[in-house]
Parts: sequence; C-alpha cells; structure tokens
Amino acid sequence: MKKIAVVSSFAILVSALSLCGQTADKNDSANAPFRNPELSIEQRVNDLVSRLTIEEKAAQMVHTAPAIPRLGIPAYNWWSEGLHGAAREGYATVFPQAIGLAATFDPDLLHKEADVIATEFRVKYEQRLREKGFTDRLRGFLGPGRTGPAGPQPPARGEV
Repeated sequence: MKKIAVVSSFAILVSALSLCGQTADKNDSANAPFRNPELSIEQRVNDLVSRLTIEEKAAQMVHTAPAIPRLGIPAYNWWSEGLHGAAREGYATVFPQAIGLAATFDPDLLHKEADVIATEFRVKYEQRLREKGFTDRLRGFLGPGRTGPAGPQPPARGEV
C-alpha cells in the first residue's frame, strides 16, 4: 500500500509540474515548496501530499484522476500499459499476452516487440502534445500496476 501512495504521489507531482500549463490560485500554491525544483523530490512530494485533503488523495487513486484547481493540478488519465502493446491508447499493434510471447523462446522477437511498443507509445505521446498542448499520459509507467484498483496484473516475462 505504501508503494501505491508513493507512486501516486509522484504521479500527482509530475502531473502538477509538467503535464499542463494550468496556473494555480496565487494565494494557495504558486510559491509552494512542491513547485520548487531546488528541493528534493521527497520534500516536494511531502509538501504536495500534505496539501491534499483525504478526498483529493482518494480521488487520485483512480485512473481518471480529477483536476485539483486550487493546487494547479490538471485532470489526467494514467491507465496505460505496454505489456503486450500500447494498451488503452486507441489504435495500436497488439501482441500476444506475456505467457504466449515467452513460449516462443525467441529473445530477438521479444526485443523487436518491445521496440514497436516503445515507438508507438512515443508517437501517441507526441500526438497528444501536438493536439492538446499537453499530455495526460505520463512518460514511462508510474501507475500502481500490481496492486492498483484493477487488482494484480499478469506476471511479466521474467517473473514466470
């Protein structure tokens, strides 16, 4: 559970600082420590989390996390994963589940698949930036995959 809180807190921080150019109420958070890049990530996360109400924290635990305007945090959707393709990202190549790919016993094929998935994610990310001026998807996977709201995820190739 602590990992979920840390991952979610970091996701909130990343979202608040880089995903959108929204401005916060100047009296509340414009000069808050969580916006100060000179501080450590731990200090910034602790400051941001301390400013959230329990309701706001709970609302950030779902994949369609709502905006928190008073802190300048935009709404975002972090539900995306690439275990066997750019999932939940519109049109994209879909590969067999991990167990099927592992059964090929072909490491070169897995590397080619990973390259296609990574390329498609980068394209989707850049498209969103051009369309919206920001992205509600995080660069890299920060969602609480194993113990998130959907429950445990299938084991990865190296875990079988």
